[in-house]
Amino acid sequence: MPEPLWLVRPRPDGGCDYVSFQLQPALEAASLTTVEMREGSHMPPQMPLLKRRHRLDPAEAERCRLQLQQEGGFQSSEPLF
Repeated sequence: MPEPLWLVRPRPDGGCDYVSFQLQPALEAASLTTVEMREGSHMPPQMPLLKRRHRLDPAEAERCRLQLQQEGGFQSSEPLF
């Protein structure tokens, strides 16, 4: 996941649920690179609501992305904001 990745799922109320994945460089030379996963919702024109934030290893982030797309109904998207 070299670039930020956004997944979006529309809601019946006109808003959407989103998950974004962003690569986070290692802070220490010995540390591994992690992926920050942010989960939230957005109802324009309101500010987005951040519900959860996780740091995952890249392999776990990829598994999570596949599960969200296959089982959660999320689709790839351009950044929402």
